[in-house]
Amino acid sequence: MSVYKLTESLSVAAQITPQDIRELAEQGFTTVVCNRPDGESPGQAGMDEMEAACREADVLFIRYPVSVLNFPGPDLEGLGTLFDDPNQQVLAYCRSGTRCANLWILSRDEASRGEAITIARAIGFDLSMAAL
Repeated sequence: MSVYKLTESLSVAAQITPQDIRELAEQGFTTVVCNRPDGESPGQAGMDEMEAACREADVLFIRYPVSVLNFPGPDLEGLGTLFDDPNQQVLAYCRSGTRCANLWILSRDEASRGEAITIARAIGFDLSMAAL
């Protein structure tokens, strides 16, 4: 499981499994955000499974699935507030981490967007969803 730290409170990853949740909790993550719709790929863990694993590990699970059809989703401002919450350690995941990174960039204000782009590009994320 590759986890990429974007800020002090936000990291992103490719698809994780219910079995990864305990380890993530041990690493200090307090919140897991799913940015991937159920059934996107065969064999991917569904949100119900992921939420049950999070509940068992005392980790908050947030459903925020987005695709090219509804990107960036219904509450980008609220998602950005969660990403910036200093009282949370958030792991957002999707198929590759790319959607999560693009959501993070779009949730930034104009003053901090350039730095966010630099961070995400250095990791190697495709930022075309953020239309930069």
